[in-house]
Amino acid sequence: MYHNVTNNANLSIGLTISTKKLEEQLQYLHTKKYSSFFVSELENSKELPKKSILLTFDDVTENQFINAVPLLKKYNFKATFFIPFAYVGKSDLWNDSSEFSSEKIMTLEQLKSLDSSSIELAHHSYLHRKYSELTLNEIQTDLDESYKVIKNNDLKIYNALAYPYGDFPKKGQEKVDFQSLLQQNSIKMGFRIGNRLNKFPFKNWYEINRIDVKGEESLTKFKLKIKFGKLKLF
Repeated sequence: MYHNVTNNANLSIGLTISTKKLEEQLQYLHTKKYSSFFVSELENSKELPKKSILLTFDDVTENQFINAVPLLKKYNFKATFFIPFAYVGKSDLWNDSSEFSSEKIMTLEQLKSLDSSSIELAHHSYLHRKYSELTLNEIQTDLDESYKVIKNNDLKIYNALAYPYGDFPKKGQEKVDFQSLLQQNSIKMGFRIGNRLNKFPFKNWYEINRIDVKGEESLTKFKLKIKFGKLKLF
């Protein structure tokens, strides 16, 4: 799971990774002969090669368009980019804290210009709010608004959803109702964070784990994460 990609190595921390580190990681995956897949390719798959990986990018920031897309093409990797639809052509306005610098979000033109052979687009909600803090009606409205943007702009979007902040109702009837709502809205799979490896086929298609790649981490730590997932030493 990636977010911002920067050319400034000094800013490679937290949700932002430098192009240098991203290239090192992709080069490693390429050398080790990992196979990448679109999220959509999993829907009708019964098994995957042992060295299989999903590369996902949240928020469709302009820096991903400028810095990540060329690297993905260079190493011939596929990736799925998750869109917060209310912010297309604007900026990451959900980050209202001074802790974060403002980042531009891709425009419709940029999204449509992405090469579909290497980049797939999917859902990251409409307003980028935590689902556990919303009612079912509010979640439904959020989904409705996302579908309006897709329809009105003729976007090709696969119905997978990366939960904003990795957040979703995790217990009891609230969890059952949430996942039922996603199913009713044709959302075929949901992505959390989890920082654990997945076994395929997934036990629960609405709780697919992703490994959070941090900008300050070394290539060694990256190698350990994709091999073992979350370790106590992290």
